[in-house]
Amino acid sequence: MLEQILNYRPLMPDLATSGQPDADELAAIATAGYRLVVNLALHDAEYALPDEAASVRALGMDYEHISVDFAAPTPEDLRNFFAVMDANAGRKIWVHCAANKRVSVFVGLWLHLRRGVPTDAAFALQRDTWQPDAVWARFIADALAPQPG
Repeated sequence: MLEQILNYRPLMPDLATSGQPDADELAAIATAGYRLVVNLALHDAEYALPDEAASVRALGMDYEHISVDFAAPTPEDLRNFFAVMDANAGRKIWVHCAANKRVSVFVGLWLHLRRGVPTDAAFALQRDTWQPDAVWARFIADALAPQPG
């Protein structure tokens, strides 16, 4: 069932990503042993589930939502994502958005900046999923730029 989820990508034994799962697919995610679902998409979008948080919690998983505007991702969104991922180290995590585009960038940045994975390997998911537009290319460049101080 996991393989049927839009743009499903198993990255590590404790980390998988995808586009928006439906209710049955969330149940399959729970059955596969995932303990946390992180959603980077908007709750009010046409593809969103009516109450994903309640659905996920009813399946025995925890839920975190970081609403990332696809047209305007922010450094604060990325910091919030890093905080959630870092706070849940060692747990089996499923990260999704609408089509695995936002996720591919956020996970790539997390793998590189927090886990020390070389950029080529860290961004393999993003390259496999999509070619970022100018907004996302700038977001990635800014996040990878050396920070002052």
